[in-house]
Amino acid sequence: MTRDLVRPVARTVPWWALGAAGGAGLLLAAAVRWADGPPPSTALLALRCAALTGGLGLASLLDDPARHTTAAVPVPRPVRQALRAALVAPPVALWWAAVLLLVPADLRPPAADVTLEAAAVSLLACAGAAVALRLTEGTRPGRAVAGALLAAALTGPLLLPDRWTLLVQPADPRWAASHDRWAGLAVATAVVWALSAREPLRRGRP
Repeated sequence: MTRDLVRPVARTVPWWALGAAGGAGLLLAAAVRWADGPPPSTALLALRCAALTGGLGLASLLDDPARHTTAAVPVPRPVRQALRAALVAPPVALWWAAVLLLVPADLRPPAADVTLEAAAVSLLACAGAAVALRLTEGTRPGRAVAGALLAAALTGPLLLPDRWTLLVQPADPRWAASHDRWAGLAVATAVVWALSAREPLRRGRP
């Protein structure tokens, strides 16, 4: 039965939003290659901005205008959301690999650490959308979640205490500790997504 959902679910995935965000991310990474001798900090900033644009696109992953119709199907919501994630995971992984390769090797920060940052941002976007779907009856939470994610990206570095900072440079001695926090954020948001994907006990909540 789940197999029968693959094609209908694929048609409802907002590929246009993912494509637009992916194109913007590629342009950000390509700008580093085209620039004339940029410092490594510029390359890291471009990769972080690309990861953010990817997260903004993934905020719309769970948008479904037919949400109230599909709620009646026997396949539970967690399976439907997992299917959406499985459909977009391969192209997103290829996109991120292309983003990394566009940045010259001599300027590229540690790929594994930056990939962890991108994964945490993507999971945060998806978890936010899952929470919005569980707590509201809306069908397209993507725009609101993307706005919240962008606001968090802009204000978070200003509000977080220095000892909890996430955005540091590779030469900074806090680099390893900051990525421990990124890993914790990724795990926490994955758990929130899994819990929020469950069907609500009662429908019709505001």
